[in-house]
Amino acid sequence: MRKIFSIKVILLTVLVLAVISWACSSSNKLQTGNMSGRQNMLKSFYPVLTKVTRFFGVNNRVINAPNKTASLASVFDIPFELNNGDTVSLQAWKGKKIIVVNTASDCGYTGQYEELQALYKNNNGEVVIIGFPANDFKKQEKGTNEEIAAFCKKNYGVEFPIAMKASVIKGKEQHPLFAWLSDPEKNGWNKEAPGWNFSKYVIDESGNLTGYFDPGVSPLGKEISEALKK
Repeated sequence: MRKIFSIKVILLTVLVLAVISWACSSSNKLQTGNMSGRQNMLKSFYPVLTKVTRFFGVNNRVINAPNKTASLASVFDIPFELNNGDTVSLQAWKGKKIIVVNTASDCGYTGQYEELQALYKNNNGEVVIIGFPANDFKKQEKGTNEEIAAFCKKNYGVEFPIAMKASVIKGKEQHPLFAWLSDPEKNGWNKEAPGWNFSKYVIDESGNLTGYFDPGVSPLGKEISEALKK
């Protein structure tokens, strides 16, 4: 009986890993306002993916700032372009909690758009969320800025700001804001760049980075909730 049970566990693990691999792959379809069949399946599968990755300890790291760690360079001085063409900086939201997250339309975690919107709406303007679409991981964000905006609005009701598509991983093309978020000589302590789509960073009212959260950490989970209360 014990041997049969072990075989079942192994088979289940292989199946789960195969599904995770499929969820982290990419389709060849550009994203438009309408969801593809694969995207609909990923949206339905997202709650299961979250539970599975948490059970296996995948993509669920939380890294909090050491106590009283202040930034060494101001994050409020970094300009970036929104999806609508406006150039802004985080200075516009100084005095509020800010969550910066790299996003994608064709990922197993794309369902987090719905959770991010709920978090944004439930906090009545006291928490600002800014999404940065990126095609860095398995090319899961192939759409144009216009297609991304339509996709987010139509399928997830996104109202929080979305930036122009950019690169978020370390390198010459890395967006300046993500260069700040992943350089301890700028933010004071953190070296973690996004490891996958929907990596999340929390910045406090004074512009200090207070936490990094892996893609598998739910925006509505206790980890993010506790970070926003600090």
